[in-house]
Amino acid sequence: MDTFARDNLPPREQWPVLAEMDYPAQLNAAVELLGGPWADRPCVLGDEETWTYAELRARAEGIARVLVEEHGLQAGNRVLLHGFNDPQLIASWFGVLLAGGIAVATMPMLRAGELSKVIAKAQVSHALVDARLTGEVHGVRELRTLDRLPAAGAFEPVATASDDVALIAFTSGTTGEPKGCIHFHRDVLAICDTFAAKILSPSPEDVFTGTAPIAFTFGLGVLVLFPMRFGASFAPIAKPGMEPLVETVRRHGVTRLATAPTMYRALLRERVELPSLQACISAGEPLPASVARAWHEATGIRIVDGIGSTEMLHIFIAARAEDSKFGSVGTPVPGYEATVVGPDMRPVAAGEVGRLAVRGPTGCRYLADPRQTDYVVDGWNLTGDSFRMDEDGYFWFEARNDDLIVSSGYNISPFEVETALLEHEAVAEVAVVASPDEARGHVVKAFVVLPEGVAGGDELVGELQTHVKERIAPYKYPRRVEFLEALPRTPTGKVQRNALRRREA
Repeated sequence: MDTFARDNLPPREQWPVLAEMDYPAQLNAAVELLGGPWADRPCVLGDEETWTYAELRARAEGIARVLVEEHGLQAGNRVLLHGFNDPQLIASWFGVLLAGGIAVATMPMLRAGELSKVIAKAQVSHALVDARLTGEVHGVRELRTLDRLPAAGAFEPVATASDDVALIAFTSGTTGEPKGCIHFHRDVLAICDTFAAKILSPSPEDVFTGTAPIAFTFGLGVLVLFPMRFGASFAPIAKPGMEPLVETVRRHGVTRLATAPTMYRALLRERVELPSLQACISAGEPLPASVARAWHEATGIRIVDGIGSTEMLHIFIAARAEDSKFGSVGTPVPGYEATVVGPDMRPVAAGEVGRLAVRGPTGCRYLADPRQTDYVVDGWNLTGDSFRMDEDGYFWFEARNDDLIVSSGYNISPFEVETALLEHEAVAEVAVVASPDEARGHVVKAFVVLPEGVAGGDELVGELQTHVKERIAPYKYPRRVEFLEALPRTPTGKVQRNALRRREA
């Protein structure tokens, strides 16, 4: 057995406090998700065919057999998965776990230089790569393409322990050495039995879809793990963009959609009607209250907003749709606890801004990385976000800790300014950052993307500034405004505010 991942866990004293859940000592998450009582129910709804749970398991077992019998995969080996959101990639993910391997999924848009860092850090020994992407993968000893899956066949799953490593998920940051987040087989089930069970409450009749790649743990959960834990089906979307999403929702009668706030705004702007939808989930970027309210008015659906992280595997603060407050991410998901703390790790008073700290059944365990002690302090996971908690126990996002703007001694939340700007009809997208200023230290600067057919200019700048002053404290208004064709984004779709700050510096 290959013990690399276990050997490179952080020392136990650097782990967060982990809440216990009632899972057996021997547990393979793939077996659990593929082996429910719904073998003949539809599972993966593809463009050309539908796979039942039994068919997905047979295909995953065929991949596991080839990996082990033909390519010498040992339990604990790391397997790179590099492909698009399609049935083949999903079967491959399960095949790796059935074989006792560790899945290292990567975004399909990553290039050779980015992939080489992941491959080296995780010491990847095998890879399953979509044939269209093989040119970007270098330095891998074994290479399988996903254009022709191995024949379905029987394979005896490896009897993994509940605390054996199932996946290493790499953070989506674009600067510095990537951080690998280690998650166990029990963690895969824990996010299903907390957020999915307690907040989403899926049924076998549900059909899920989402736009996030499954290499992004938000996408892995909402697109694959959550429906499968409850016997539902899901329709992967291989191509990005609104048109493929709309086509998928309409073709398969999707009932549960998971995407980012930007997509909800685009759907509202185009007045797209998706009558099959019954529930919506948002994560990845803060959901402005104006977008949540407009979506509810247009569809009757209250979006379930939430905050999660790759380090925690999935969402740990959210609220059931009927309990939500527009603009708030909600309350701790049952099984988790959260608080807002000051520099001394003591909780701050309700309404005060501080650092978000959380703990529960999942938590940060970086792969051989000294940054572990930055993320985990006194048993709590510090997510790097600034939050406040209201008197009702609801949490409100203010900024990433390094995004807060200090201008003339005032702390200004860029998210608050962005939310105000997004209420103006001439703003399609916006990102707010600190811009250096000799007199004030920094001032608020807004980078604005305009809708098609709208022209920028000094008159519009003044109009936007006045618009903000009328909605929030005037000192928070953007003293500088710049119009862009598009905002820089990470492969997961998050706005790269650090790139915009570098432009200003």
